[in-house]
Amino acid sequence: MPLWLQIILIVFAVYIVISIALYYLQDYLLFKPEKLPEDFQFYYENQITQEYNLTTRDGAVLNGLRFRVKQPKGVVLYLKGNSKSIKGWGKFAVDFTRHGYDVFMLDYRGFGKSTGRRSQKAIKRDLQEVYNKIKERTSEDNIILYGRSLGSGFAAKLASINNPKMLILDAPYYSLTKVTARYMPFMPLSVLIKYPLPTNKWLKYVQCPIHIIHGTHDKLIPYKTSVKLSQVKPKLTRLHTVIGGGHKDLNNFESYHKMLGEIINSKPLEIDFSTTSIHVKHSAKKSKAKG
Repeated sequence: MPLWLQIILIVFAVYIVISIALYYLQDYLLFKPEKLPEDFQFYYENQITQEYNLTTRDGAVLNGLRFRVKQPKGVVLYLKGNSKSIKGWGKFAVDFTRHGYDVFMLDYRGFGKSTGRRSQKAIKRDLQEVYNKIKERTSEDNIILYGRSLGSGFAAKLASINNPKMLILDAPYYSLTKVTARYMPFMPLSVLIKYPLPTNKWLKYVQCPIHIIHGTHDKLIPYKTSVKLSQVKPKLTRLHTVIGGGHKDLNNFESYHKMLGEIINSKPLEIDFSTTSIHVKHSAKKSKAKG
């Protein structure tokens, strides 16, 4: 066998092995869960919490927390990122309770006290069940969907098949396939990846106001991703920029908290565009050179 053919076969074999490993190991690469014992007691200073356990139709148990306020204006369904558990994520609830909203956070399957086998289909189904439970006590026009990083895709999917008050995406990705392709451009990810999470496709069907928050120094999911996402439904979307913000530190910026307050407490403005300069065009005429 010629040497060149041996080299091709070796490269091909290595490629196949990497592809198989990527397919079976991607859950471990994508999700970084923190497990909690069943008797773990949640505690957050100056916060009133109520713990819930929801049993799904396939027998999984979803564990969640509701952060309560007196006379809530509505509920924020907060879909967290891909690491830890709501034990740590719960500290961000204050950013919404301070505005008079209850906050519901839950752990995805395999996180915290939640059980069950993970898949994109299962998580989407779980979140819809949780959303339905919230709707039993809160009208949809008082439900805000907030998706952080990994949770932004799932939040977009929920908003695409429901009618919440608004959708807020924090450091979102265009699609998880696109994010992964940055690191493995030579792999057939469209075939291998089990969690494509096409945020861009789901946003096309969203009918509520969309707010996207992103830091300009985000090295994991570039800021330009949100610029591109904001063009999917431009009439419904506003892009909010945190100058200097990274992927995990937006809560450390005053500008983030100011814009979050403006988003949550804002009311849609009805504008009579006939009274604006929207149709005014700059003159394209060029002055003739004198000779």
